[in-house]
Order: sequence, then structure tokens, then C-alpha cells
Amino acid sequence: MTPMDHNTGTKPVAASHQFDISALEAYLHAHLPGFAGPLHVEQFKGGQSNPTYKLVTPQRAYVMRSKPGPAGKLLAAAHAIDREFRVMKALRDTAVPVAQMHLLCEDESVIGRAFYVMEFVDGRVLWEQSLPGLANAERGAIYAEMNRVLAALHSVDVAAVGLADYGKPGNYFERQIGRWSKQYLASVTGPNPAMDQLLAWLPAHIPNSARDESEVSIVHGDYRLDNLIFHPTEPRVVAVLDWELSTIGHPLADFSYHCMSWHIPPGTFRGIAGLDHAAMGIPSEREYVQLYCERTGRADPDALMADWNFYLAYNLFRIAAIVQGIAKRVEDGTASSAQAKATGAAAPQLAALAWSFAQRA
Repeated sequence: MTPMDHNTGTKPVAASHQFDISALEAYLHAHLPGFAGPLHVEQFKGGQSNPTYKLVTPQRAYVMRSKPGPAGKLLAAAHAIDREFRVMKALRDTAVPVAQMHLLCEDESVIGRAFYVMEFVDGRVLWEQSLPGLANAERGAIYAEMNRVLAALHSVDVAAVGLADYGKPGNYFERQIGRWSKQYLASVTGPNPAMDQLLAWLPAHIPNSARDESEVSIVHGDYRLDNLIFHPTEPRVVAVLDWELSTIGHPLADFSYHCMSWHIPPGTFRGIAGLDHAAMGIPSEREYVQLYCERTGRADPDALMADWNFYLAYNLFRIAAIVQGIAKRVEDGTASSAQAKATGAAAPQLAALAWSFAQRA
């Protein structure tokens, strides 16, 4: 079994994420135009946080995303599926490809948790950043397309799509560092000295470029290769997935997070650090940054990269905090992926890498 097999396709619904399928079917009959059973439910293998299900009927398939099952305590501010539903619905008529939203049910009495239903988008989810098995030209085209879609997201007029109140104004990095510090401290499962150092260092070293409050956009929060569905045969994104961490914020937080793969070695997080990018048809990080700058109207890639070590430290800290949350859910029995245990165990390694960038900054 390859690493991708753990994440690709569907499986029977995990015991910790089961619910009353007949209750869901009755609800969809009453609330989803065109719905006709019988309903068969499978669970997608990928995803660490909110379980995602494929709803199969004789006529068509849908996707349902829900909060985790009732077992265990959920972290406050996590699993905000109502926000995912809202942002994807708002982006439907923009240049950002998203699935069509069908309905949001926040009445937890229906199946024991809140959920939403959207269209099933067919295509490819590519899990390995090195894109094994593809020709160099295809790899280059896929990286260019990832860059295009993220630049398109950061160019959306927030007010025009009705998302002006989707996040708090100003002090984005201060608020994010505070939020992830709190989330980390609420999910500690063991010692992590690098993380303790980052908790103190990050709020004291926010650069001026990160304090520019004129820089406001929709940020996805987890924009990476495997949160994109590509067309079955073309290097074209047909849907951006997993908007759980989206908000209004600083686009450079989102973009620098996306660029982390150039600094993470192949392995648990499928990075491309240390690989011969030119020989593979993959752009260098500097080339990728320049392309983003051209698409978003930034004059100087070098100015953007002057504070890059801070951004890398911040993003690795944030990933480490998210991963620690997964480790806590493994401990509590609510993690929704077979890979969760291995992922959760990586928090100290990610924090150590973050601290190494902090020391360079």
C-alpha cells in the first residue's frame, strides 16, 4: 500500500463517526430538491478534522461534511462547518473554483451533529507534492495552476461577495498567534520545548510587512495540493476543498503557508525540500513567489521575501499547533483518519523546524 492509498477514495463509515442514515435520508427528502433514495453512505479516507462522507443515491452522488461525532470534547472555534458553507457559497460566482453548496443543517437533533451537503465534484486529488508519475510539463502546469487559483482568491473583493464580516479587521498575525497558542495549550499531550520558545518569540517579532492593515483578503488557511480537486485529465483546479480555517486576513500568511512545501522534507507532510526541482519541472520557491507577485500586482518579490523566515516560523508553528490538536483527538478517540496517529506524532519535529527559522529571522 502506498502512502496515497491511506487517503484516496472511500471506506466504510468509522465507528466513531457513524450516525442514523435513515434520519439523514428523511431530512434530505424533505429539504434537498431532487433528492431520491435509497441512500448509501461511505466515508472519505482523507481529512484529519471534520469527517467527510460520500452520499450515494441511484441518481447522483453528494458530499456531506460534518462536525466529528458526539464522543469527546471539541475545541472551541474548531470544526466551524457553518463558515465553510458560507465562504464556498459566497465564492461560487468568482474565479475561485468551489463546489456548489446545497444545504446547511445546524440542528444537531437530526443526526447528532451539524452538517452540510454539497455537490460531488469528480476529479483527481494529488497527494504527493513531488507529483510522481507525471511528466515535467504536467508538474509545471499543476504548480502554475495552484499559484493562479490562490492569486485569484486573494484578489476577490471581500465586500462584493458579502464576506466583509467574515473575519475581524486588523492585527491579523497577533490574533492568529494568540489563537493557535491557545489551541495548542488546550491540546498538549507531552513536552515540546521548541513550541514553548515559539509561544514567547512569535508575538514579540512580528515584522512591519505583517502589520500592514491595508493587506486584507479572504485567506483559505490550509491551501495545499491535496485540498484541491484537479480535472480528471487537465492541469486545472475544479474545486478548492476544506475551508474550515478560512477567514479575512493577511494574504501573505496564506501564501507563505502554501510555500512551506519547499522547506518540509518528503515524508509525513509530503514536502519537496531537498529535491532537484529544476530536473522535475517544478519551479523554485523564488520563481513561484515571483509568479504570485506578478498575478497579484506586487512590484518586488525580494521585498516580500525579506521577512520570509518569520513567515516560515509562524506557519510551521501554526501547523504544529494544528497537528497537536490531531494528537489530542487521537488520545480522546475522535480523530477521523487512519493517518492521524502518525500525523499527530510530528508536532515536536514541526515545532523544532519552526524554531530553526525563528533563530534565522
